[in-house]
Amino acid sequence: MARGERPRPQRSAEERERDRFERERRRAGEWDVEDESPPAFADGELRLPPEPLDDAPLQHPVEPLDDAPLQRPVEPLDDAPLQDPIEPREDAPLQHPVEPLEDDPRAGAPLEDDPRRPLPSLEDDPRPALADDPRRPPPVGDEPRRRSFARRRPAGVASRRRSVRARLGALAALALAIFAVWFLVSLFQPFHGSGSGSVIVEIPKGASASKVGSILEADGVVSSGFFFELRALLDGKRSSLHSGRFQLRRGMSYAAAITALSQPPPAAIVVKVVIPEGYTRAQIAQLAASDSLTGSYLAASARSRELRPSHYGAPAGTASLEGFLFPATYELVAGSPAGRLVSAQLIAFKERYGASLFRAARALSETPYELLVVASMIEREAQVAADRPRVAAVIYNRLRAGMPLGIDATIYYAIEQQTGKPTYTGELTASQLRIESPYNTRTHKGLPPTPIANPGEASIAAAEHPARASYLYYVLGADGCGEHVFSSTYARFREDAAAYERALAQGGGHLPACKQKP
Repeated sequence: MARGERPRPQRSAEERERDRFERERRRAGEWDVEDESPPAFADGELRLPPEPLDDAPLQHPVEPLDDAPLQRPVEPLDDAPLQDPIEPREDAPLQHPVEPLEDDPRAGAPLEDDPRRPLPSLEDDPRPALADDPRRPPPVGDEPRRRSFARRRPAGVASRRRSVRARLGALAALALAIFAVWFLVSLFQPFHGSGSGSVIVEIPKGASASKVGSILEADGVVSSGFFFELRALLDGKRSSLHSGRFQLRRGMSYAAAITALSQPPPAAIVVKVVIPEGYTRAQIAQLAASDSLTGSYLAASARSRELRPSHYGAPAGTASLEGFLFPATYELVAGSPAGRLVSAQLIAFKERYGASLFRAARALSETPYELLVVASMIEREAQVAADRPRVAAVIYNRLRAGMPLGIDATIYYAIEQQTGKPTYTGELTASQLRIESPYNTRTHKGLPPTPIANPGEASIAAAEHPARASYLYYVLGADGCGEHVFSSTYARFREDAAAYERALAQGGGHLPACKQKP
């Protein structure tokens, strides 16, 4: 011991344990353990040890000497042997209470308020042992619980979270119910109609239900190949679907399509190919493909043994049969080659126009082929029957006067030939009006090299018998009824064109609705 140092009082094992526990408590801070009760003393009363007074120094715990093991008892200074430590018992109080220091202002305080009161044994202490205490007994049947100093969540937060979870659960249930209703309606189609139109469907041999559903969906027969396959599975018809060529309707229900495909296909399906007047070869090619004709219609209509254009006065090397493909309704077996339709059209043309066409052409000093060219322009320009002979008169009068025809329908055909898109119907731009093509009748005088469509009987008749008038101009009427206004002078034409422009401007780019004349 150094000189001048105050001898340190000796502490029992209980006092040392109490001091160690007090230091651990101060380092850890206030108790805040989830789902655990706060520490209590052995007498069951909830208490916290009082904080030491500022003017009262902490008791000096006995520090073990470096050269002496901890287990060796410290010899008392008064040379008296150290009494054996008395183990506390549950039914007996401590035999040797700790006497307060003389300078401790809290001397004489009750034992329960004394900070130097010996702590009960760890086995009887209701407070949880520290995590690093080797004497802490582990919980039975579970891992040792980790001590947490997190604060308890407020009750309002937990309540709000439960409310949010409840609302989310309700929304999820509602969404699930809506999806279930949609799924059942889409599968069974209780409000579905019987479909419309007609479409020929080719089902290959050995096709699965999934493949059949994809074909039907692509052809517009059903709305979903997936639901078709699922419905066939539910109906037990997946293996009962036949292959072959079927005539179905567009927009059929799954049940109707399954019923139709569950029966053997007919030996032959007769289709009606309806070709409107004024259609071009490109447009008819689209119709032939939609009516299940095989092969290329454009290739088949380039030339044929049924008719030679040169016989009608066409220039040598004419590239197609445009103008001779007579528009009508033809009945063919589904799957027939497109060349069979071309042959039927050419036969129908020759039956209707024989010697009469040649006689009318000679009277007009034209060839039969040139007469067909005029008839094709009449077909694409005139919208009402009364205008056809008048348009024919304008064409013949301009040809005789050496004026450009200036017919926009020929420019549309020129765009179709360059782009490959049938029947361009958009508003012509300034650059398109100057397109470099022999079909541009604004920049080239005379007739275009070939017909620009396949005319019907009324237009051919108008080309054979034009109106006896001196008309040189015409413009669409401003009343919206589709009739043209014809004039013989340019000044009158400018007035009619100005009225047409005013009607478009007032209608926002559209002519007014037609009012039927009495």
